[in-house]
Amino acid sequence: MTPLPRRQFIQGSALAAVLASVGACSTSRGDDDGPVTFEGTGPITWVQGKDNSGGKVQARIDEWNKAHPGEEVKLIELSAEADQQRTSFINAVRINSNAYDVVSLDNVWVSEFAANRWVVELPEDELKNDDILEPVWKTGVYKDKLFAVPFHTDAPVMFYRKDFLKQAGVAVPKTWDEVKTAIDKVRALPEHKNIGGFGGQFAKYEGLTCCASEFIHTAGGGFYDPDNQVILDSTESVAGLQWLIDGFSQGYIPKESLEWKEEDGRNAFEAGDLLFYRQWPYQYANNKKSLGPDKFDVAALPSIDGKPFVPTLGGHNCAITKGSKNKATALKFVKWWIGEDSQRYSLKAQANAPILGSLYDDPELLKEFPYLPILKKSLENAKSRPQAVYYGDVTAKIQDSIYPAIQQPGSRSSKDVIAGLSSNLKKLEG
Repeated sequence: MTPLPRRQFIQGSALAAVLASVGACSTSRGDDDGPVTFEGTGPITWVQGKDNSGGKVQARIDEWNKAHPGEEVKLIELSAEADQQRTSFINAVRINSNAYDVVSLDNVWVSEFAANRWVVELPEDELKNDDILEPVWKTGVYKDKLFAVPFHTDAPVMFYRKDFLKQAGVAVPKTWDEVKTAIDKVRALPEHKNIGGFGGQFAKYEGLTCCASEFIHTAGGGFYDPDNQVILDSTESVAGLQWLIDGFSQGYIPKESLEWKEEDGRNAFEAGDLLFYRQWPYQYANNKKSLGPDKFDVAALPSIDGKPFVPTLGGHNCAITKGSKNKATALKFVKWWIGEDSQRYSLKAQANAPILGSLYDDPELLKEFPYLPILKKSLENAKSRPQAVYYGDVTAKIQDSIYPAIQQPGSRSSKDVIAGLSSNLKKLEG
């Protein structure tokens, strides 16, 4: 997802306290491969997508390396594109390579990597923390076993140009109808007559799956039931997709967003070419630097037809590869990487969403990040993308079906699009 992709850190107060809780080795069992022993100390690698924070990840790793001579961590950055990251991970783990030790997995990849035993089961009793938001913790669980732990989470919010709304005398909208009215009123100003309305990530990539899922989930639709049976073909799903199509056909969602990934929309927002932007919270730090606090702000995403908006749960998890030779060090690093100190650092330095519920109410953090209560509510209301072992195929089908429907509104009925996508997902099941 995008610049990405996104997910969680656990608690463990001060560094010394975290490290004190880490045993020299632990044992975990996998269904197919028997016990996994967390043994071996020495250098390891931390592998993730491209760091867009200007070196903040490396700076944090440098702190670990200074405190742990002989157990140094090397940062390996992959592509900024989620699909390319996944391919790189799979190519490495399929051959049981020891080049990757601890990897950052998009939460929807966990099932695939766990089912194939490319990553090892983790000791839940050593990693569980009741302060971790429950929906976030569950993203690392596959068939009731822990295979990954969140180190940052994510849910979208609505960024808006506060200065433009003030010019037009418009209050911050809370509903989709109010969003459309606000767009009309701002466009009535000569200097903003061509401004984009409500933007999102609608290019044909993972961002489209996230954004389209939100309209479908908000309408009451869905992709799979708890037993992983396809339930997409419903009147609710059809209604949700129609809302999205109407946004394009009526001009409230700019056609330019058909080519937007996260940073493209942010650039348009900061340039004054977009009024509202559905985006991940990392943008806050960028906007604060580029625009200043007087020109933008953050609000909850709007309800649609009286239904509360259902955001997509994003984020990334730590997992330890089967091929890692120094699993004791890897586990120690994971505990440190998800600890409270790392959580605070990631929020303050990178504007990543914390996994610990208590941090959303922290007075010190609220002064610097006043949007945290809005983000917490978004996380609590969020739903995940399909947790499928074959997720790569699932998201490709979603994108292949929905992109033409929004690219050429009216070319196919939303009912036909949903029916066709449902059929294709069922074929994957078979």
